[in-house]
Amino acid sequence: MSTTRLGFLGLGGMGRPMAVRLARAGHELVVWNRTAARAEPVVAAGARLAATPAEVLAGAEVVLVMLADEAAVDAVLERGTPAFARLVAGRTIVHTGTVSASWSEGLEVDVRAAGGRYVEAPVSGSRTPAEEGTLVGMLAGAPDDVARARPLLAPLCARTVECGPVPSALRMKFAVNTVLITLVTGLAEAWRLAAAHGLDPRLFAEVLDAGPMASPLSRVKLGKLLAGDFAAQAAIDDVLKNCRLVSESAREAGSPAPLMDACLQLFGTAADRGLGGEDMIAVLHAVDEREGTGPGERAPAPELTGADRGDQPVLG
Repeated sequence: MSTTRLGFLGLGGMGRPMAVRLARAGHELVVWNRTAARAEPVVAAGARLAATPAEVLAGAEVVLVMLADEAAVDAVLERGTPAFARLVAGRTIVHTGTVSASWSEGLEVDVRAAGGRYVEAPVSGSRTPAEEGTLVGMLAGAPDDVARARPLLAPLCARTVECGPVPSALRMKFAVNTVLITLVTGLAEAWRLAAAHGLDPRLFAEVLDAGPMASPLSRVKLGKLLAGDFAAQAAIDDVLKNCRLVSESAREAGSPAPLMDACLQLFGTAADRGLGGEDMIAVLHAVDEREGTGPGERAPAPELTGADRGDQPVLG
């Protein structure tokens, strides 16, 4: 059983199964979520529910954070107020969400200035890997801080990889997400092509599953397509946010990203159609609806607004 007192802030689609695994692993765990009812499975697994984020931070040595966006993290940590230093001083903040690299760099600076420690730890995987403890963790920060955080993530991750200083882990996540998003979008387009030719979808799945392109991800998404099941494992809205972050990162580095620009258009169309809460494979409904483009034409790369960069209100 761990002797490190752990806290966990944010029990949404990813945070809840992650916190359940930490509690079942025997960690002394205190948790908080804006909607307290969502904490019930975590409490049943052995965690204690706090009434406020400040209560979590006061009672924990290491605090994992999995919140919706940058604004939510800033609000929960009371960043920019006199309370921030009191909340984070002497504690290690392990941020597991996917946010902009520049924001994470700024948070590290502020946490260290307040007397705390900071580890960037985005994870690769969706809700099912989170439930199974087979996420892949990418870690960045000071070596001593990463070494302290790494074993605490063992119940969550099949593997953890040290990427260097902040924000190397997030930049690694953006590169990995480029593969993920383009793979699923390509699968949706291929499914549309097979259907347009009247091919048996089960035979299409059989051929793909038998070849070198098959993967656990493709098998899961093919299963959802065959069943007409669009219940979210990774929702359209979340993938759209990731598309924006990847595109922004590519532009900052001067790296071309034509596939991600196309995916950004497609997932934006899917979200505009009201599909934001459905699984990312529902992008197939937008594959043939790119507004303003005809056969062989390419939509212009979208401009990133302030809201696109994550300057969004805190979600309830």
